[in-house]
Amino acid sequence: MKPPARLLAFAAAACALAGAAPAAAPARDLGLGLSYYRLHDVPADLPAPAAARGGPCVLDVRFAKSAGAGAAALRAWVQAHASARAPVFVLENEGTSHELRAALGGSAAAGLIVLAPAAEGLAADITVQVSADDDRRAYELAEKGASLDSLLADNPEKPRVDEEYLEKEHLSDADAPDAAAGRPSPPSPPTDPLLQRAVQLHRGLVALKKI
Repeated sequence: MKPPARLLAFAAAACALAGAAPAAAPARDLGLGLSYYRLHDVPADLPAPAAARGGPCVLDVRFAKSAGAGAAALRAWVQAHASARAPVFVLENEGTSHELRAALGGSAAAGLIVLAPAAEGLAADITVQVSADDDRRAYELAEKGASLDSLLADNPEKPRVDEEYLEKEHLSDADAPDAAAGRPSPPSPPTDPLLQRAVQLHRGLVALKKI
């Protein structure tokens, strides 16, 4: 039997709306079961239950804006996903919508850990020593395509004092410390201190077999 014309029209409209809907934030892998989501607009960017990975995650809401019921949606998402065995590490700053910060502060969800720059004086569970300008720069680097791995690395180009270095410089083992100290090091690459701390906390919990 041919479907009624009204049913076909409704189905076509529903498909059109689904296609126009903004895509939820994709999951990015931080290793050892830790996922990363960067939200710009809430609730549009919140991962759908079917798309969200299980387990611990980092929810980056720095500079995120709230539309309509965004604060309530974020609160509900955190309460549904955070637990002692699957913590949600939230990164926020002064650029985060006030409504979103207020929703997180009053969620009382087990396993929720909010991190923020210490310089901004926000009421977070953990404050990190990073200036507002450096925090913004780190955030923008990822926006421009920098990999998360590069923002988590600490001076990977620092010269190594190994056998090859000693032979090249014609130095003995006894001379190595002074030679290393005298050799100029390249400037440290930019990192994301908030994201680093969240990953460190996760790794610590994994090592302690808490998650």
